[in-house]
Amino acid sequence: MSYFQQKLNTQLTSAFDLLAQLNELTGLVYLYDHHAPVIAFLPQDFLIFQQSELKQFHQTQFNQYQIRLEASSLTAFSTFKSKPKTSNAAAFSGGYIGFFSYDFSANQFVEVSARDQPDFFLGQYSTFLKFENNAWYFHSDDHQAELIFKQISDLINQPVQIPPALCLLEKCQARWSKPEYLNAFHQVQEYIKAGDCYQINLTQEFTTYAQGSLLSRANPLWELTHAPYAGYLKIQDFELLSCSPELFIEFQTNRKIKTRPIKGTMPRFDDPQQDQISKDKLSHSEKDQAENVMIVDLLRNDLSVYAETGSVETTKLFEIESFNQVHHMVSEITATLKADINPMQMLLSALPGGSITGAPKIRAMQIIEELEGAPRGAYCGSLGYFNFDGTGSWNILIRSIQKYQNQLSMWAGGGITIASDAEAEYQECFDKISAMLDLLNTWQASEQ
Repeated sequence: MSYFQQKLNTQLTSAFDLLAQLNELTGLVYLYDHHAPVIAFLPQDFLIFQQSELKQFHQTQFNQYQIRLEASSLTAFSTFKSKPKTSNAAAFSGGYIGFFSYDFSANQFVEVSARDQPDFFLGQYSTFLKFENNAWYFHSDDHQAELIFKQISDLINQPVQIPPALCLLEKCQARWSKPEYLNAFHQVQEYIKAGDCYQINLTQEFTTYAQGSLLSRANPLWELTHAPYAGYLKIQDFELLSCSPELFIEFQTNRKIKTRPIKGTMPRFDDPQQDQISKDKLSHSEKDQAENVMIVDLLRNDLSVYAETGSVETTKLFEIESFNQVHHMVSEITATLKADINPMQMLLSALPGGSITGAPKIRAMQIIEELEGAPRGAYCGSLGYFNFDGTGSWNILIRSIQKYQNQLSMWAGGGITIASDAEAEYQECFDKISAMLDLLNTWQASEQ
């Protein structure tokens, strides 16, 4: 099958503008992918899991789909073939893109409740746009690639499309009061004292009702956060907007894998001296180092199940990375997958990520289900892709906003250990998302 590549003839350069023009296409998805942006649409086939039902759809003609009577399993749907690559980078080049919710991932191991919205989506994409050499290029190996290129070009060059503006019907605010958070915090510490766990990632939901398109507000949120693993996904009346700083797993060439868990947070400050003090405080925090190493050990164990014996290494420990609103403590673990392991199988087994559950993982997920009081949905799940050769990249969906019909939510939290301070942990929730939350709340309907 021939491969078609063509530079787009358009004045539009931002991903947001292109997404707005392509908003009505099925399976529209954007991944910033750490400076390797891709926009994909019109998957040849896709799987969707919602309300405990798995469905598979097949494209019959441009932007039209029909359901298959029998849906493939995930591992059968995602088949991989090795092919040579010239670099270790895993930029998208055709394959599978989608997301897995925290609820779906946790449900593989423990019984958790789920939202009504899609629990996972996975599409097989052979047609997409990539930003290369300061321009957007159309890529496709579809047998009608040139016709699709013309149709996409026509959509992009039609009069500017503006998605219906997102308007909050009420202020987005924490579902928990402060006393309710503190109560959950103290219950976690009681579990730790009883020996049930060492660390629990306790999070709280910020929720509201909204009308309009989440995509309409994507650009200011991305500009605010400059997140390396930003993204957007639209499936009918469900939208997912990622402003995530965290890589979950990168699948590199030669079966190499890398994970970079975040554990440890301090706020940023405008004053350079105060900002450096905050960064240094995190760097030397024994509490945050202890919290971080717990998750490193958990992820080393998760990876070792599918890794070649002796290949799991902690290559970076307690590095400080600075983002727009916070400093984070980040470590890095690498490994080599066994030759007979399907990358999708490995990803599903490792989800949900240890940095957003706790340790030990199974018990942590049970405690989260008991205490948090609402399903997380896509939050703390993963958004990403696999190429057909099994390389790829998947994030952790923190700093993410999800909208299903008129319900909108975002979450924030942190790892609780025996050394944690309740007031500091409560404040950390707001350090992480207050800038996003404040921006979101400027879009209340009454203020339009």
